Amino acid sequence: MATQPSSGEWDEIRREFETGGGAGAVLARRTALVDGLVAGAHRRLLAPFFPSGLSVLAVGGYGRRELFPYSDVDLLLLVAGERMAAAARAPIEEFLRSLWDSGLRLSHSVHTPEECTELDSGNLELAVSLLDRRYLGGDAWLYELLSGKLPKFVHAHRDPLGRGLARLARERHARFGNTIHHLEPDIKEAPGGLRDLQLLRWLGAIRSGEGPAAAPESLEAARRFLFHLRCRLHYAAGRDSNRLSFEAQEMAAGEDGEVPAAAWMRTYYRHARAVFFEATRALERHDPPAGSLFGEFRHWRSRLSNSDFTVNRERVFLREPGILETQPREMLRAFEFAARHGLRLSAEAERRIAACAARPGGPFPGGRENWPPLRRLLTLPHAALGLRAMHETGALTRLFPELEAVECLVIRDFHHRYTVDEHSLMAIQALEELPGRDTRFAGLAEEIERPDLLRFALLFHDVGKGSPGGSHIEGSLAAADRAMDRLDLPPADREHVRFLIRRHLDMPGVLRSRDLNEPATARYMAGLAETAERLKALTLVSYADLSAVNPEVMTAWRSGQLWLLYLATYQELTRELHAGAAELPEGLPPEMAEFLEGLPARYLRTRSRDEMERDRQLVQAAAKRGAAVRLEKSNGAYRAAVSTRDRPHLLASLAGALSSFGVNILKAEVFSNRRGFVLDSFVFSDPGRNLDLNPSEMPRLQTTLEQAALGKLSVKRLLAGRPKTVPPSRGARLRPSVAFDNDASPSATLIEIVAQDRPGLLYDLARTLSSNGCLIDLVLIDTEAHKAVDVFYVTFEGGRLPENLRRRLEPQLREVCEFR
Repeated sequence: MATQPSSGEWDEIRREFETGGGAGAVLARRTALVDGLVAGAHRRLLAPFFPSGLSVLAVGGYGRRELFPYSDVDLLLLVAGERMAAAARAPIEEFLRSLWDSGLRLSHSVHTPEECTELDSGNLELAVSLLDRRYLGGDAWLYELLSGKLPKFVHAHRDPLGRGLARLARERHARFGNTIHHLEPDIKEAPGGLRDLQLLRWLGAIRSGEGPAAAPESLEAARRFLFHLRCRLHYAAGRDSNRLSFEAQEMAAGEDGEVPAAAWMRTYYRHARAVFFEATRALERHDPPAGSLFGEFRHWRSRLSNSDFTVNRERVFLREPGILETQPREMLRAFEFAARHGLRLSAEAERRIAACAARPGGPFPGGRENWPPLRRLLTLPHAALGLRAMHETGALTRLFPELEAVECLVIRDFHHRYTVDEHSLMAIQALEELPGRDTRFAGLAEEIERPDLLRFALLFHDVGKGSPGGSHIEGSLAAADRAMDRLDLPPADREHVRFLIRRHLDMPGVLRSRDLNEPATARYMAGLAETAERLKALTLVSYADLSAVNPEVMTAWRSGQLWLLYLATYQELTRELHAGAAELPEGLPPEMAEFLEGLPARYLRTRSRDEMERDRQLVQAAAKRGAAVRLEKSNGAYRAAVSTRDRPHLLASLAGALSSFGVNILKAEVFSNRRGFVLDSFVFSDPGRNLDLNPSEMPRLQTTLEQAALGKLSVKRLLAGRPKTVPPSRGARLRPSVAFDNDASPSATLIEIVAQDRPGLLYDLARTLSSNGCLIDLVLIDTEAHKAVDVFYVTFEGGRLPENLRRRLEPQLREVCEFR
């Protein structure tokens, strides 16, 4: 057993940090304590058996002496040969077990010097970790042998090593959407985080052939900030946690002088932006050479160069950087060039433009003359890239000071992933990605006459979130008005932009709270859209806005629902949607007519003849055995249809049975015919892919639904077996709201409930409604991270809910919504 440092030693390091000590002291003292543990274990458990032929090395973060409070300890056991490795297996296992028992979390490997100096593209991490090697004990000659070989190895393979490291970095950046602007960033792995600081050191070492260089002096403040922040996160979580959660943001902001968390986060983004800029600049030096296939493509792209710009390795360089001194508005042509060809500005071009944009007075005097080049940029195929270059260089906020209010702005919302400014850029980017994602909306985008106005509206649609109090839409309209005044946009253009900003929440709201198959929904939406042309633009704004919330929001189900809403509203606007109740089709077989008798007109509107026949067969099967279930998957969502005899709380029981499998119910419908048989249908998603990855789960789910339909199992017991949801912090909890609407449907009352999501919520709500004598015709469910929005279409004694029943239901539903 290794001799452990006393808990007092670890606690003393923490106390010193929490009373004003720096992160550097934490790293140095923890490294020294771990060095003592490793050296002691080596002396007792390895040295007696292997006086030569085996060395213990610290590598990676441990090798750099950067052991954060709960960082892994990276060890390399260097052995003289494979025979030595085999002989040392048992002692090494005892050595490692001793360190684990000391409370260290180890990451180790065993290699020979020859293995350490062989380039393995599948294990690039080994070569990189050796750049930060440090001798701890054992055969010093063996360590010196490796240290003598490594510089030659790095020099001989510097190009593939650099390209491999660059590839891994770009893959990591891509996992985070190539943006620093996450609401709860991972300060280690995300762009602009600690891993990018290490990347700069590694690339510098590979380029020089010597040991890792220090990060650029310009990043010293960022390094100190991130090191201190990571120590805070580790101590707060009691583990290796690197996510800067909302709670952690509040904690850090409070410790730094009780500043608002949103203001404190801007300091984080400023440092992350500086680190990401330098990392991107370093990566540009390690692009594929011209001889590779990708390099040949880039060489071809260099032919886009003209008298003003040079294209080299997919980056745009200014031919005459000095022109910005006398003609600063020329930078708009650089942004336009990038947006036209889908090319990023080089780091040097960005630096020069940023310096020009920061000059007193700014690069954009006047206003009207700025609209023609901006309008051209907004119509180009890569407008988001051009706008992003403007944003990163500071040119965008110099042109539109109104955008400063949302720059790096964190709005605490578990549904959104990005800051407000990044969300707007992501929304514009979502429109550009339509051809490869959804041909329906891509075709719609081609019909837009003024894509520049649509993108301009997206740029400003959430700016009001940076204004204190009031509706963010009103704040966004005011900001857009000021900008359009300076640009001197024509009145018709201004009104179109104002319409899109004013109405950008309407279609998502309808998707969440209205029955799309109810004719009143299309009439309502048509009244908001006013014209078919505006409807098309508003549909695209809605698609872009939803897509930019986070990558998981625009599912096949949601995009399909948005498309159905567009089609229904378009038909209403073009007078193709005929009002009136549906009638039974003529010439139906007797068995189909009997099945349909008593079913509401809504069923006939929403089912094809083939679907009706399948439902009829399901009801027929239920008549024979008491209950029948059909499960299938289509268009990215699962569908369940259940038929049985009607009974109290049936919908609640089926919803609970589904929820017990961890699925997300998106929609539920209830139909019953005159023979007393109920047909309940559900659309649901499987975010954990439990049904996809476990084929046996589908039959089990079918059996569970049948048992629930027959009342043969306890749904409460099923739900009790689900993992408990960790309750959010008090500051993050939603206050439940319950709203009744008697105008959304001619025959039912719409009840919209917004509450903190939890397992079994739909089950409890449905039971509460059923217990009060309400019949549920339709349920629409939308879950936004921790927020559930459940909309019920409910009747009472064949009509809408009377006022006294609504008053009685409201407190009961609120009570159900309280987090348990």
